[in-house]
Amino acid sequence: MFPCDIIMAQLDLHTVEKKWQKHWDLEKTNAFIRESNKPLFCIDVPPPTVSGRMHLGHALGYTQADVIARYKKMQGFNLFYPFGFDDNGLATERFVEKELNIRGNTLQRSEFTKLCLEHTKKAEEELMHDFKALGLAADWSLVYRTISEEVREIAQHSFLDIYTKGRAYRKESPHMFCTTCNTAVAQAELEDSEKESYFIDLLFELENKEKITISTTRPEMLAACISIFVHPDDKRYLGLVGKKAKVPIFNNWVAIRKDARVNPEKGTGIVMCCTFGDQTDMEWYKAHNLELKIIINENGTLNEKAGTYKGMKIKEARERITAELEKLGLTSGKKKIVHAVNVHERCKTDIEFLVTKQWFIKYLDLKQEFLNQAKQINWNPKHMISRLENWISGLQWDWCISRQRFFGVPFPVWYCKKCGAIKLADEKDLPVDPLKDTPKEVCEKCGSKEFEPEKDVLDTWFTSSLTPQINAKWKIDEKLFEKIYPLDLRPQGHDIITLWAFNTIVKSYLHHKSIPWKNMMVNGWALDAKGRKMSKSLGNVVKPREVIEKYSADALRYWACSVVLGEDVPYNEKEFVAAIRLINKIYNSSKFVNLVTENASYEKLTEKKKKYASEDLWILSRLNSVIKSSTENMENYNFSRALAETRDFFWLEFCDMYIEEVKDRIYSGTEEEKQTAQFVLIETFLTVLKLFTPFMPHITEECYQSLNALNKKSRSITIEKYPKTDSSLINEFYEKMGELKMEIISSIRKYKNSKGMALNKELKKVIIYLEDGKLKEYLEPVKGTISKTCKIQSLEIEVGKAKGAIIEINKQIALLIEE
Repeated sequence: MFPCDIIMAQLDLHTVEKKWQKHWDLEKTNAFIRESNKPLFCIDVPPPTVSGRMHLGHALGYTQADVIARYKKMQGFNLFYPFGFDDNGLATERFVEKELNIRGNTLQRSEFTKLCLEHTKKAEEELMHDFKALGLAADWSLVYRTISEEVREIAQHSFLDIYTKGRAYRKESPHMFCTTCNTAVAQAELEDSEKESYFIDLLFELENKEKITISTTRPEMLAACISIFVHPDDKRYLGLVGKKAKVPIFNNWVAIRKDARVNPEKGTGIVMCCTFGDQTDMEWYKAHNLELKIIINENGTLNEKAGTYKGMKIKEARERITAELEKLGLTSGKKKIVHAVNVHERCKTDIEFLVTKQWFIKYLDLKQEFLNQAKQINWNPKHMISRLENWISGLQWDWCISRQRFFGVPFPVWYCKKCGAIKLADEKDLPVDPLKDTPKEVCEKCGSKEFEPEKDVLDTWFTSSLTPQINAKWKIDEKLFEKIYPLDLRPQGHDIITLWAFNTIVKSYLHHKSIPWKNMMVNGWALDAKGRKMSKSLGNVVKPREVIEKYSADALRYWACSVVLGEDVPYNEKEFVAAIRLINKIYNSSKFVNLVTENASYEKLTEKKKKYASEDLWILSRLNSVIKSSTENMENYNFSRALAETRDFFWLEFCDMYIEEVKDRIYSGTEEEKQTAQFVLIETFLTVLKLFTPFMPHITEECYQSLNALNKKSRSITIEKYPKTDSSLINEFYEKMGELKMEIISSIRKYKNSKGMALNKELKKVIIYLEDGKLKEYLEPVKGTISKTCKIQSLEIEVGKAKGAIIEINKQIALLIEE
């Protein structure tokens, strides 16, 4: 439960939260109403990968998006807020393999697929439980799964559309490959990893028996060495061009060539070209029409071209070959280094370049169009677009969309056994599984009826990049698609801008020549208390379920919204304690409001004539200023500022000041004074509840439903109208008056605390000294309020220099206090 010092009397938050979550489900408060005439607000929420439990990063990003969703709903929008699960592809495969201690390649594909479907269903149920526990306002009747029949149909429609537009092609060529996952990968699936290695100086023998030195971190690639390169302007080595050198250990002779891609400053300035150690090797291979010599198998072992090193894993071969080179005296130096290596983001394995037949989407010629599309989207925060712009500018590869895996969306493709021609599925037959289904028509090229199925599956990002189309049911429900596409908002993390955001923009442009959504909100990472990324290896993972159990869902939501959008946020127990104290304050305030308005009717009080006191006009002015500011901040995705301003107004101005000021009128004022105070109390508290609702909907629902003075309540505060600013109530005079009053009252309270006096202890006399006489007009109307609140027998205001022992509030105001 909660830490003992902040246990809330008579309020079990866990019971409260479950109660209202059930209520929202029963009342369908979050349901999308297709026939509604209200303006639409459609959210393309990220489908979490079904590869484990919800983590704190999920809680951060999904809560921030949910705050905007709830705000838009209260603004009067018909909210389209579906939820999905990304349950196909490599991440899910590896999750199932780990959970069941199996390997997919040891089972029949149909058997492994069945296990994946069964296991992901269980995992999805647990994930859904966790996300519902956050209090998300998603429409849980609109849940999709990226392996479902409908999504497979949409993904296959996407492939056929791209193919018929001439953008999809199949080619055997060098490409990035993960030897652990045994599949091709796309550029967007790579990440840089800092790794320790050795820069080894190798000795190559020339035909005249002289030696040249080449530095490398990959001696295991020597068997694939096909050429040596020097820079055309490097005078040290120009005499070598056209000659040959002998590859150490393997003893084959290779030609020495010149090419401007050589970096003369790196190593010795002489470079060996192997097929393929890196992308530059690939460029040299193509530019100089070199021999192809592949020595690495798809499983990461060396093949027969590596001679005695055949069958060894890459790391073992590197160590063995290095030892052999040193033994034979074929090295002249060895330096330990740390360098960036491209690894597969899923398994962290070093990427290799292998020659395989893969499917690609041609898009390098569209980079400018993608940049133009990105600029049409309203990015929040604004600077996040630069990550995408840098990514697009640095693109060097077409998108490889085929994966040599088992659990995924199949290509709707066969190949003619006789002539090899590609046979596409008919759109009306989608979705298809080429391993089970056969084409209904003969080969258009040769008339054969015999076909070979495509065994690869589509990259999971090929499907995930279609979430706007999946939500809008493209090709399934065209009326809905026309109604909601493009969607209004994509919330997501900054770490997948180059993956999910970019690929979605690509797909939307290729299919519709349109942006996929109008707005983008990008959240940061959840970090541990030391500012480190959470990981199992560091043992610093915090589970949201445990946080909810210890504090509450509303406390977790408060923490998630306490940070500026886009910033990484450390896990800080103090924020959760602060959240619980705020929740407690809201709850206790509701009890007070109920107590002093027990026999009142808000609706009747609204109709009665009011006799506002100065404190009423002040709090109503401040309330409307906060409404105005909160609305502006929420519209600009500055939810953390909206939350902070609402919290400070509620705690410091409403609770600490206004409630204390009106007690006298409520308990001993005239009926008119009492009723006016009751109205302002209810009006202000109800409005504050609505302002807090997007952030902490459970406690605000509890307090809203318990307000006795409200005779007409909605089914839920979450479908109430978001407060609107009444500009006629905003008054600079009363706000300045209230500001000065708060400063004086706070100073007197601090004085009493410093003297060990009770706050209700009477003071004999207080003199307020003002340097600026103009301030007197602000303080005269609140002399009585200050006296009553601070229990002062005699309060005077004087203009001029203070006399005697004083308390200086600021340069213009000082106090003289007599006890």
